[in-house]
Amino acid sequence: MTGAFLSDADAFTVLMEQAPLLRSTITAVITFDRTPDWEGLRGRIDRATRLAPSFRRCLDPGRPPLIPPRWVDDPHFDLDWHLRRIAAPSPHTLDTVLDLAEIAAVTAFDPVRPRWDVTLVEGLDEGAAALVLRIHHSLTDGVGGIELAAHIVDFERHPAAQPPMPDVPAPLDRPALGAGGERAWSGVQQVGGLMAAAAHAAPKLMVAAARRPLSIWGDAASLVASISRMVEPATTTWSPVMTDRRLAWRFHAFETPLATLREVSHMAGGSLNAAFLAGIAGGMAHYHALHDSSVEQVRVTMPINLRHGDEGVAGNHISLVRVAVPVGDLDPMSRMLEIDHTSRTWREEPALAYSDAIAGALNLLPSSVTGGMLKHVDLVASNVPGLDVDAFVGGARVDGFYAFGPPIGAAANVTLMSYRDRCCIGLTTDLGAVPDHDVFEACMRVGFDEVLALAASPAATTHVGGRRA
Repeated sequence: MTGAFLSDADAFTVLMEQAPLLRSTITAVITFDRTPDWEGLRGRIDRATRLAPSFRRCLDPGRPPLIPPRWVDDPHFDLDWHLRRIAAPSPHTLDTVLDLAEIAAVTAFDPVRPRWDVTLVEGLDEGAAALVLRIHHSLTDGVGGIELAAHIVDFERHPAAQPPMPDVPAPLDRPALGAGGERAWSGVQQVGGLMAAAAHAAPKLMVAAARRPLSIWGDAASLVASISRMVEPATTTWSPVMTDRRLAWRFHAFETPLATLREVSHMAGGSLNAAFLAGIAGGMAHYHALHDSSVEQVRVTMPINLRHGDEGVAGNHISLVRVAVPVGDLDPMSRMLEIDHTSRTWREEPALAYSDAIAGALNLLPSSVTGGMLKHVDLVASNVPGLDVDAFVGGARVDGFYAFGPPIGAAANVTLMSYRDRCCIGLTTDLGAVPDHDVFEACMRVGFDEVLALAASPAATTHVGGRRA
């Protein structure tokens, strides 16, 4: 983000919502062993919004392409408007909370207020409670969300006194220009950014061209090919049974042992993400078999983290790539090996360094074009490293942390959030694509159990929330 304007990657999450099906809301459900102290919770959230000023700002969608989306100060920011507390209705279980979260996830934000809110659900079974957190994707990505959560949680139930509250963020420093001036300001920023990038890159290119005049053209061709792979249009849905779409989602939650999933990934010489995607692939194989169908591979959108540790919590520092995940007649180990190879290849794509510029080009396309591409993606899968120790909020211990990512046109989103010794898996299904969502969740659990069974010690998924049909 430069000045008040969103980066092209963040703007993409806003502009694509011209098609409601592509709503880009991240929803998280955090479960507690007891009800957090309300004032303690409120104070920690207040602190977090002061450390991440975009949570106190509104989104002006602008008038693309002349005026891009930008942050504007909310002169009437009211922290308490974003915080709610309710008593859990019957049956006072996690299913109750998931019902509330589903409705929140598909409900549009108030456009004149900062796009986030928190609801504390009290009175669950055995004195438990839960938090439903809703954040627009333009505010942060999954890794940034965990960094933000670190400002909200404590690491002991009764911590020492907190340091002084940070000051309220200063107003945005933006030129007070009219509509024409705003267009000029936006143009100056974009041209200036291009010039700076060119000036930075030119010496390197000149040196490279002098040292190896022939291979420099090969590098350029390689970059063009890489960009083409990233933006290649998706015109068909690979799954023959998960083809319809509608703006109605169902949430499911289950868990796997983190140590076992990590052990299996090491057996294959790959990453935890490869084991995660192999579990998803197995689930897809079983789901298609139950529908008397089969599919050799599915198209999965996967975020690649581009953070370098100094960007802060605001904004998106990821690149979305579409990976072909093998589903056909393969055993879990073979799937992992193939997935790990594919994932490593994508992480080395030269085009990743130009992700924001690519997003800027996509922002110039009609939403019907980008929307058509996204609706032909079968799944979205995201693996977010979370906290590895007990966390507390307002004296209540966090027992589970489930993230439910938006499908953004796909049939389902599967998000793994690690917490302590577990992988908390949130499953978002589009009811148009997956009307039998409970069957789909059961198949996903079978797929993960097959992966876990490769480990020396037996382990299985844990069913967290049963859902209505």
